[in-house]
Amino acid sequence: MTTLPDELDLLLLPRWIVPVVPRGLVLEQHALAVHQGRIVALLPVEQTADLKVRERRDLPDHLLIPGLVNAHGHAAMSLFRGLADDLPLMTWLTDHIWPAEGRWVNADFVRLGTQLAIAEMLRGGTTCFSDMYFYPDVAAAAATEAGIRAQLAFPVIDNPIPGARDSAEAIAKGLKLHDETRHNPLISVAFGPHAPYTVSDETLTRVRTLADELDLPIHMHIHETAFEVDEAVRLSGQRPLQRLQQLGLLSPRLQAVHVTQVNDDDLKLLSDYGVQVIHCPESNMKLASGAMPVQQLLDAKVNVALGTDGAASNNDLDMLGEMRSAALLAKLTAGDPTALDAHAALHMATLAGAQALGLSDEIGSLEVGKAADLAAIDLSALAQQPVYQPVSQLLYTCNAAQVSDVWVAGRPKLRAGKLCSVDTGPMLQQANELATRIRKGDTHES
Repeated sequence: MTTLPDELDLLLLPRWIVPVVPRGLVLEQHALAVHQGRIVALLPVEQTADLKVRERRDLPDHLLIPGLVNAHGHAAMSLFRGLADDLPLMTWLTDHIWPAEGRWVNADFVRLGTQLAIAEMLRGGTTCFSDMYFYPDVAAAAATEAGIRAQLAFPVIDNPIPGARDSAEAIAKGLKLHDETRHNPLISVAFGPHAPYTVSDETLTRVRTLADELDLPIHMHIHETAFEVDEAVRLSGQRPLQRLQQLGLLSPRLQAVHVTQVNDDDLKLLSDYGVQVIHCPESNMKLASGAMPVQQLLDAKVNVALGTDGAASNNDLDMLGEMRSAALLAKLTAGDPTALDAHAALHMATLAGAQALGLSDEIGSLEVGKAADLAAIDLSALAQQPVYQPVSQLLYTCNAAQVSDVWVAGRPKLRAGKLCSVDTGPMLQQANELATRIRKGDTHES
């Protein structure tokens, strides 16, 4: 047995452990040891009797998995949850969301909305999220305070946005955030050009040049709808991915979000350049944006991660629910019930997300040396019985309500279903007070 510290910080003894690596492995009668925020051992239970530990947790009905990675969202948009439902994407954006953002979004809005989203995500087993929204410095502070990992993709749009008069100011503030957080182990920073149709060639070229110099990711909505692609072809004769290739943006650092429209040429570009693709099935279905051909991408060796998108278009941040939606939609789209099986879906929500965000050396699987970002799921309830295959049960019967415990870097964030250091009462009161004012000003209600 590997030499362990004289006294461990934490020893977890769940019924099942799914380390994600190697794929398909389910361990029973095993324990996971944590010390100084890192996984130091996965070992048979019989080898733990003599270990000295500060805290020993028996989880007899639980499945232990890596913390979930929500690879795309707009956290503060939790404050717009349900504002304008059952509408097409561009109507939703131009008639409701963009006007509401212009009127209501400021630093205080982002702080409150991000805090609300973080509480929801931790409650559902998410330990790392990618956020693409205004005032990213405020979101970074909220994530640091809560002790959750976050990639902040600072938005870059040619038009004025909350917190930046133009793309040049947005980039300058984003680079400042990168400098300020470079030693923060929980925070990473990415460029966030909104979409090909909102950012010029000149701005995209500058983003690419800076991203190359700093080795930073680029997070971008790409091929979200057929209308977007058709308009690009009508105006320029090129599909957006072709344009991005010519501008030099296609690379493993590009995080392409949505990608519902994929022809053979698109698939080859994504595969040849090693682009990271992020799937948001529930938002895409709700807005009727299209269905990503997930299995086709996976068969082409494209890394596909999973995200919820924002709560304004989902309407929750439940990654377990998103996993189930992804699996069912993949089967329907492929016409194949074997597409995106349970272990593949869990991989998409954990290690694939970590890879997409450039964090796979640190998180995404339960391996010795990695950060102890963990989620325990209680499979003892009526709806989970009987348990033949715990990962299938996780995928097809569970949602955020079954998550009982969460740790980030070995620190408890959720214990027995209760958030450890977040008081949701005041934030919920503030959110509801703000919602009353927002509702009165929204055209959807008038």
